[in-house]
Amino acid sequence: MDTRRGIFGEFLLATAVLTRLPMGLDPPGESEGEGAVAAACWAFPLVGAGIGFIAGGVFFAAQAAGLGSAAPALLAVLAGVLITGALHEDGLSDTADGLGGGADRERKLAIMRDSRCGTYGVVALVFGIGLRAAALATIGDPIHAGLALVAAHAASRGFLGPAMRLLAPARADGLGAAAGRPGLVAALVGLLLGALIALGCLGPISGLVALGLAAAAIAVTAALAQRQIGGYTGDVLGAFQQIGEIVMLLVASAS
Repeated sequence: MDTRRGIFGEFLLATAVLTRLPMGLDPPGESEGEGAVAAACWAFPLVGAGIGFIAGGVFFAAQAAGLGSAAPALLAVLAGVLITGALHEDGLSDTADGLGGGADRERKLAIMRDSRCGTYGVVALVFGIGLRAAALATIGDPIHAGLALVAAHAASRGFLGPAMRLLAPARADGLGAAAGRPGLVAALVGLLLGALIALGCLGPISGLVALGLAAAAIAVTAALAQRQIGGYTGDVLGAFQQIGEIVMLLVASAS
């Protein structure tokens, strides 16, 4: 029986795609075909909220153990990395290497497919992890930090469906192309769920500011990817998520 059909099945598929949690599903694309992942994009922010909740729990436990604020912040970021298998961090690194280097579109795409990490990728990872940890340490309070993590992880993944809807895959193969193009309803539901979770966790003012700045940062990155490689890849989607999460946490830390 195909467990990916229906709302619950799509949620399971979204969880299998975005995390390394054992869901008991076949790898995406082997039994459902192109478009299965795109159809499940509405559930991305729900999966993100779960990741943020776990990361927030790690922050709370580490701080309760008397580790201060810096160590709990780094451990919370690490928890998110472990749950996702560094999927999005890998995308950020590869995107930074590809867009930062390469003389033409073909070379940039080749660099992004290379498993080795270059200078731009290392710098992107260092700043990405550092900024998130610094933001959480600045927030300090475990409840507020936990809410910020839920908001950031949910909203940053809520932007992915619209990005897949508005942009075209940069190459004919790869994860980005295999995911398919989401329908308008699925993309909008994902965006709305991510926004509602962010507003509920951060409040209307901080939530709207965070969502607006995250959307702007992702839009700038999308325009750069469109100009340099002609669209998105799976790595670029990972970069979108990371950029959105970083901006959301920074805004939360400034509130």
